[in-house]
Amino acid sequence: MPVFSSKTTDYSASSQVSWKIKLLYDGECPLCMREVRFLQKRDGGRGLVSFVDIADENYSPADNAGIDYETAMGRIHGILADGTLVKDLEVFRRVYEILGMGWVYALTKLPILGAIATWLYRIWAKLRLPLTGRPNLETIMAQRQQNSENSSSHRCRL
Repeated sequence: MPVFSSKTTDYSASSQVSWKIKLLYDGECPLCMREVRFLQKRDGGRGLVSFVDIADENYSPADNAGIDYETAMGRIHGILADGTLVKDLEVFRRVYEILGMGWVYALTKLPILGAIATWLYRIWAKLRLPLTGRPNLETIMAQRQQNSENSSSHRCRL
């Protein structure tokens, strides 16, 4: 039986996967969404990249290598079709290569430039929320918990 994941463009059965990488992204981040829209256009409906919105209320860590929302918010994650987890700049390298634009991140494969680029990415990952006008991760997590409690208390209990 096929499995459909929340807010993804992947269709996968246990023995068949059409995507080459799942890109876990923050759908509430305006800069992330700009990048995702660009990549979706480059994918052109081929399904090479499965875009998974971690901010979706139906996001499931179990469907995404056990990566919970809080972990995913700290840095970018990708999951290859064989289950291999990639993080940080390696995610961008893989996605861009899969979409035929590997040249964009090619220089980051060089040891010195790669180390500098990784360092810069990690700074960006730490500053992403305040730079996009959002509260810190602790506040976001508390809001999500409150929303979860509110939605569960409004459910009909039999």
